[in-house]
Amino acid sequence: MTQPGILDGAPTGARPGTPAGALIDAASDLAFGQVVGLRLDAQEHRDLAAIAQRLAAQPPGLVDDARWLAAARDLSAELPLRLRQCLRRFATDAGAEAMLLLRNLPVAADKLPDTPSHADSVQRGSTVPASVLTLIALSLGEPVAFREEKSGALVQDVVPVPGMETFPGNAGSVPLSAHVENAFHPHRPDIVGLCCLRSDHDNRAGLQVASIRRALAHLTEEARSVLGEARFRTAAPASFGPLGTTAPAHPVLAGDPADPDLIVDFESTAPVDEAAAAALRELAAALHAVRRTVVLAPGDLALVDNRLATHGRTAFAARYDGRDRWLQRVFIHRDFRRSRALRPGGGHVLTSRPGD
Repeated sequence: MTQPGILDGAPTGARPGTPAGALIDAASDLAFGQVVGLRLDAQEHRDLAAIAQRLAAQPPGLVDDARWLAAARDLSAELPLRLRQCLRRFATDAGAEAMLLLRNLPVAADKLPDTPSHADSVQRGSTVPASVLTLIALSLGEPVAFREEKSGALVQDVVPVPGMETFPGNAGSVPLSAHVENAFHPHRPDIVGLCCLRSDHDNRAGLQVASIRRALAHLTEEARSVLGEARFRTAAPASFGPLGTTAPAHPVLAGDPADPDLIVDFESTAPVDEAAAAALRELAAALHAVRRTVVLAPGDLALVDNRLATHGRTAFAARYDGRDRWLQRVFIHRDFRRSRALRPGGGHVLTSRPGD
């Protein structure tokens, strides 16, 4: 039996046929089993399903509606005790891996429609999976979205899209480079939630997470010093489209040098000089050395502390047959007030420029 706070993992590698839900170390292709997490037992699964069904039935049945969110906020206090305790611990300290993996969540996998296949796919209706994801998000903070991305929806589909296989974003199926979500934005998410509704056909798509808390020891003092200076610029990701703004210089490691926040997107962060470029290459190697990979199974929810870790994805083969990989994504702010100036009307959708 899995111990509380420890996930079970069978020795396996990141190759076709890997059992969905297997935990692997992508750098060395070895199994590991020390990622903090929780597998709901049968009673907890039933209890959470009942709460999610109650929420899904709440009028007006729209995830982005303030009335529905208010009902979700109240119902989040009724989540199973072990789940609430686990989320509270993670919110206080995300641990060395900066990731929490929840398993056996009720996502009604046998009742799902076909996997969406267009780039702007989002979940506006209050389905059971969207209700589960929102309930958990509200136990950690407040869900937020960005106006320029996915039409500002709070629950977003992450699916492969025909013709966009090489797109450097969630619509692609080639490897997705390591990144802090929306690293360019002053109010990027504190936590990113990725819930699996359906695995890819071959169980090859692996979520890759790399924590600066584990990578820091792999960096030289010189690299740490350079990474802590405003010698880098990060552009908005391709999913935002052109914003017409100039990215300000920023440090990649910010805050306490002994336990820094991480601000980097290896697709979009550019150094301003050669010393910064060398430090960025050293950081990339350090994060690669400590990265973890999980092949998500239906009912798995990975919560990544976006202040401490990058995440990316391995390649997979999409078939566009209605049964492709389907994740739903949510962004969470721990301090909702902090972003008020960029949330018109006090809602949950942020702009990328003041006054927009």
